[in-house]
Amino acid sequence: MAKRSAKPSHGSKDQRQTVSETSVSDTQQSFPKTLDRPQSSFATLSDSRVRTALQLVLLAALYAPVSQLNLSPVYGEIPSRHYHRYGLTASFLAAFLLRGHLPPRTARVIVPLCFWVPPIQFVLFRFSSVLGNPLGPVVTESLTCFLVVTMSFYVAMQSFDSVIGRSDSSLGEAAPSMGLFVLFNVLHQACKGFISSTVGPGFLRSRIGMQLMVASLYGMVLPNSVLWPSLPAVAFTLVANPHCGLSRTTQVLNNTLALHHYTLLERKESITGYISVLEDNDKGFRVMRCDHSLLGGEWKMPPPKKGGARRRVGEPIYSIFVMLEAVRLAEPAPSSPQKTALNVGLGVGTAPSALIQHGINTTVMELDPVVHEFALKYFNFPHNHSHYIGDAVHAVTTANSSEANSYDYIIHDVFTGGAEPVALFTTDFLSGLHMLLKPDGVIAINYAGDLAMPASSLIYRTITSVFPSCRVFREDEAPAPGVKPDDFTNMVFFCRKQNVPVKFRKPVAADFLGSGARRAFLLPKHEIMPDEFVREGGILERGDTRELEKWQAQSAIGHWRVMRTVLPDAVWENW
Repeated sequence: MAKRSAKPSHGSKDQRQTVSETSVSDTQQSFPKTLDRPQSSFATLSDSRVRTALQLVLLAALYAPVSQLNLSPVYGEIPSRHYHRYGLTASFLAAFLLRGHLPPRTARVIVPLCFWVPPIQFVLFRFSSVLGNPLGPVVTESLTCFLVVTMSFYVAMQSFDSVIGRSDSSLGEAAPSMGLFVLFNVLHQACKGFISSTVGPGFLRSRIGMQLMVASLYGMVLPNSVLWPSLPAVAFTLVANPHCGLSRTTQVLNNTLALHHYTLLERKESITGYISVLEDNDKGFRVMRCDHSLLGGEWKMPPPKKGGARRRVGEPIYSIFVMLEAVRLAEPAPSSPQKTALNVGLGVGTAPSALIQHGINTTVMELDPVVHEFALKYFNFPHNHSHYIGDAVHAVTTANSSEANSYDYIIHDVFTGGAEPVALFTTDFLSGLHMLLKPDGVIAINYAGDLAMPASSLIYRTITSVFPSCRVFREDEAPAPGVKPDDFTNMVFFCRKQNVPVKFRKPVAADFLGSGARRAFLLPKHEIMPDEFVREGGILERGDTRELEKWQAQSAIGHWRVMRTVLPDAVWENW
């Protein structure tokens, strides 16, 4: 019988190594958080995959405001942004839910998609009249911008997950993605300001140019992208897309507009929008366009017959601009021997041109230099005037006491993109105009909106809180009840600085300047009585403009419908 050894057996060397590895493996499974040593923040940020994720978030934040710029000539600035932020949030949620479910090569198609966005928008804009507003912007961005943002978020999340891993808890799993979304929102706000200050004349600063530049930046961040599908899109954009501002595509645009009897005289990108001058060769008028609104226009009239009255000003296509000149008819007239006038907002210069022809020393405040340039070049706006090109809010609210009581007449006529700039209707700005107006002076304030909406009453309360005596007139006769879905109209507030009733003298031949439009529309006719406004409620103050902004979207959509009846759809869609 064999004798048992007193020492326990330790097995062979291989057996001892197997036991050791099993033990370590079990320990790692039991305490993964303790033994896994996470990367430092610096090491994580220096990882190329993390840098790619952050760059994609930045490019998505840059692409979103550029997309809005391209929609505004067709749908207007305000309707284009109405659901925009909701679409961006939905894009993030879609990317989060799709994590891990798309093919690995998804990142390779982002760059071709970006280059194809301008042609896709070109096609979708043809259906703007069918889709309507605000459905049109939502559908268009869902197939272009929101799709690009979704894929950018998806690839960014996948890159982050590949570096830091997936957490076991749902909160831990969502934390990195939520961080990317917060970063996106911060960058998006910054990029909106950057894009609005960058857009301007020149191809690279144009809307289409910015789209192509951002697409190129995507190609630099994603070097493994498939580029050959982008070539047809780039070729079409640079050669045949009328939205591109090159000479070749401008000729394509004019060939298209000729089918509808229109001619584009000139167009430029500017700080307030896409500005262009168009002629209707059939009806015989010329207009200046800003995005999806008209800043004014004039009829191309033949010279008067021999012996007829000499026409000293152009014939406007809108009677509202003639009505503004009625500030001169107010009685009692200002007592100054040499009258002075301030015109806030130029347009094509209809009202200030007449004031200048009447010998009134006129100063024009206009934010957009291109509007001032086109008014001089295409609408015979007189050169003998003073002008301030810049922010009227800053100029008026910072005026000092030495400038008080400077003007006999003030015309406040600001409108672009389907709505008025809110800051120019606050009590702060109107109080500044009140200070600049002489004690016996008169001010005319043009406001375009739906009389049935609370915004019109808010404007009425705000204006009458600053100026003690006002009368309001609309451009045309009020429609019968139930005839129109909305009552969108231009209305003019004629107000005095002193509490003196606003009355108008009967115009004489000299007031008309040889113009038939002034003979017909100079004297205001369709008065809106105070009872038609809600006179109880708040007023519009600086820093508290949310109430008016809330109603602007609906008002802008009403204005969009009106504009679609003025010019053919093809003119708006091709811009």
